[in-house]
Amino acid sequence: MPRFVTDSRPISTLHPVTEFYRQEFAKHHRCLQQHRPYYSEGAISDVETALTRIMGELEQLCTKDNAGELVSGLLKKIDGVTGLSAWSDSKHTH
Repeated sequence: MPRFVTDSRPISTLHPVTEFYRQEFAKHHRCLQQHRPYYSEGAISDVETALTRIMGELEQLCTKDNAGELVSGLLKKIDGVTGLSAWSDSKHTH
């Protein structure tokens, strides 16, 4: 099973936008762990592999001309599995 690895560099060495996205992907990973009982191990493994790859390439992704659109799109795809945005969306609270 792939291991989710966060960047060990101090936050101050990362661009603020990169660090923001890194934190967002880390939130999705924590949410995925909470959903583990509801998904097959293969599905969890696939998403963890994707998250690990994204985190490993995040600084490079954030340097692209379309970085905001690209990384936001990746977050939306991951959110499709974790449903994290629904938890924090004020329209879904009672």
